Amino acid sequence: MARSSVSLSAPEHSWFTPKRLLVIFCVINLLNYVDRGAIASNGVNGSLGTCTSSGTCTSGSGIQGEFNLNNFEDGLLSSAFMVGLLVASPIFASLAKSINPFRLIGVGLSVWTLATTGCGFSFNFWSITICRMFVGVGEASFISLAAPFIDDNAPVTQKTAWLAIFYMCIPTGYALGYVYGGLVGTHLSWRFAFWVEAIVMLPFAILGFIMKPLQLKGFAPAESKKALLSIDTGVPDAQEALNAKGSAKSMKENFSHMFSRMKCASINLNQFSRFMKDMKALLCDKVYVVNVLGYCAYNFVIGAYSYWGPKAGYNIYNMSDADMIFGGITIVCGILGTLAGGYVLDFMSSTISNAFKLLSVTTFIGAIFCFTAFCFKSMYAFLAIFSVGELLVFATQGPVNYISLHCVSPSLRPLSMAISTVSIHLFGDVPSSPLVGVLQDHVNNWRETALILTSILFLAAGIWFIGIFLHSVDRFYEDNEGQFIEVDRSNTAPLLEPKVAEGIESSADQL
Repeated sequence: MARSSVSLSAPEHSWFTPKRLLVIFCVINLLNYVDRGAIASNGVNGSLGTCTSSGTCTSGSGIQGEFNLNNFEDGLLSSAFMVGLLVASPIFASLAKSINPFRLIGVGLSVWTLATTGCGFSFNFWSITICRMFVGVGEASFISLAAPFIDDNAPVTQKTAWLAIFYMCIPTGYALGYVYGGLVGTHLSWRFAFWVEAIVMLPFAILGFIMKPLQLKGFAPAESKKALLSIDTGVPDAQEALNAKGSAKSMKENFSHMFSRMKCASINLNQFSRFMKDMKALLCDKVYVVNVLGYCAYNFVIGAYSYWGPKAGYNIYNMSDADMIFGGITIVCGILGTLAGGYVLDFMSSTISNAFKLLSVTTFIGAIFCFTAFCFKSMYAFLAIFSVGELLVFATQGPVNYISLHCVSPSLRPLSMAISTVSIHLFGDVPSSPLVGVLQDHVNNWRETALILTSILFLAAGIWFIGIFLHSVDRFYEDNEGQFIEVDRSNTAPLLEPKVAEGIESSADQL
């Protein structure tokens, strides 16, 4: 019996530091949501042409005016990119187990850049709808993989705060999108809004391909997987070089390659069953399910607010600069509320139970303020009270994603984020925008529509309140459920951690 040593060294350190990684991901996330805010702005979205009883007609503006869309079609357009997002998110999450996640993000951002460019060249409702679907495909890779990267590399005592900083880009991006879309749509054309977004995103798409890839916690590096596969065949490369000669060596190499190909084929055939096993683990986790259900109800309201907010404000309170006003409020409340939610949870001690407490309390009180705000006829009273409500409602972003990341084992985190993203869009803002459009077409009263919509926040608070009483365990530090068990755990540490693998000793039979 001979012993051979196979060194499974982790990749060299990347240029990225944890803070650089956070900044880059925040900028990318910001651009994603600037795009969502821009298409909802009055400058880009526009309005239909109108005719008075005297016969005086005014031409429409923006996308709605140019393509002559009714409110349902207009709301459907805002949700079109969700179709691509819903389909692609689980796919990217599953691929993360066989392809480096950082490269997947590069692929996704490239698709996003091309699709956004296509939106600017669209010529009718269906052409821009298809482009928006591919925007969703591009965003899917980033949405499901970025948060686990940040969670891996954040300081232990500031994990929720770092997640809050990342998710702060959601309301901030929406708000900047309102302002950006209003300015570009008014002074240039709604098409330029999409072209500029694509130009800004292009360097980040390229970065995903040229930088040394990062590695997620719970997943062995590609080098480790190749070495492990060699070990499993029972014919290590080092052993071959020392003991195989002439035709015997050739036969052994052929056998090794054949066995390796058979093993790879077996792995491919088992990918679907592995995905279903992971899905079952998520759906059987009561903490995860309750968290996502509350998030769906919450996102139903926030999605409709983000799309119809400027138009509702313009019609209820005659806001001449609804894009600017809603954009300004959302920026300030989004930044302060999201950061406050993360830091408060860290101060309370970051536990799943405390996260549910914070979610239920802030959402319930925030819903009271938002509901009350729409009851006032004074625009100034509305703005003051609604701002307080938004401040409280946005405090949920850090805690809700902390639960999704920490109630599952490390290897399930990409899928956890993907299914959470799919769910909150499929049952949240995808149906909410067109449904609110249908409701408004029926009641023809924006104040009444806003009050009905806001009441759903109370449902979200009630669901999260249930989570306080569920038994919960933080599984962040658990082993990877047996995956790559032959590889030393030190080799699967995040790339940004200064750890170097020492190697693995394996034994092979001497022929």
